[in-house]
Amino acid sequence: MAQKISLTRYLVEQQRVDGLIPAQLRLLLEVVARACKSISQAVNKGALGGVLGSADSENVQGEVQKKLDIIANEVLIEANEWGGHLAAMASEEMDAIYVVPNRYPKGEYLLLFDPLDGSSNIDVNVSIGTIFSVLKMPEDDRGVDEGDFLQAGSRQVAAGYCVYGPQTTLVLTVGDGVAMFTLDREQGSFVLTEENVRIPEDTREFAINMSNMRHWDAPVKRYVAECLEGVEGPRGKDFNMRWIASMVADVHRILTRGGIFMYPWDKREPNKPGKLRLMYEANPMAWLVEQAGGAATNGKQRILDIQPSKLHERVSVILGSKNEVERVTSYHSGI
Repeated sequence: MAQKISLTRYLVEQQRVDGLIPAQLRLLLEVVARACKSISQAVNKGALGGVLGSADSENVQGEVQKKLDIIANEVLIEANEWGGHLAAMASEEMDAIYVVPNRYPKGEYLLLFDPLDGSSNIDVNVSIGTIFSVLKMPEDDRGVDEGDFLQAGSRQVAAGYCVYGPQTTLVLTVGDGVAMFTLDREQGSFVLTEENVRIPEDTREFAINMSNMRHWDAPVKRYVAECLEGVEGPRGKDFNMRWIASMVADVHRILTRGGIFMYPWDKREPNKPGKLRLMYEANPMAWLVEQAGGAATNGKQRILDIQPSKLHERVSVILGSKNEVERVTSYHSGI
């Protein structure tokens, strides 16, 4: 039997053998992974743990929070605030940044997260997940403020997500490809199950919320219409549509077998560039997808090149199989 490689061993080798990450980043990622295990346990208990249903509150986005949204957010804060690896955290569920309290040592990293992506699926037992991104504090920065987080996605030093489905799977990049780890519940640890994940450049699957078709811009309508025309249309092949309404689950499928995911700008809120959050969702997912050979744009430019102007900035997202993403992006350019 092949020897199992734990997440800890994988990260140690990334640090000691390959020199890709410093010790403090390795320890930070281990803490994030442990927090994800705790969230997985809460998700798995479901109704037995009294965690289903609404919390009767709204987050800064004006979205109704689920009980598990709040629980997951608290788990990530409590797990990460005392370790000495972080200066501050930011979450989709919090209005402002969370500066590590003075009673704990201050680290050199910043952690951003969507504690529970796909909240609408919680009560119907469909896959949901946690998305995270790690940035380094700007040099010569004496204090911590929101501006420290406003870095382009290309400056991430680690990113990943944990999907809570039939298996609990942690997907991670530190800039040297994408690795997947499956939670071994008997051992209580994440075990490496796939390395060097690659997304096929071509695909026959697309993921988009078709109920919003009437609100889309012309380039997106054109692309989807061509897919729907199938083998008789200009693409010359049949496409299948997939939509889980959980970005983590949709991206995980794409990393596993290819495809394209789109959550584009639409006319309902024309002043907003998109629905998804640049810092908590788009940037970490875009980096994972690129590290696996895919592409990610907002229809006009590479997502990782976007300079954020505010913490909860939104963005249009088109990511997945490289050739399909490039096609949709070219349609936005009028090609």
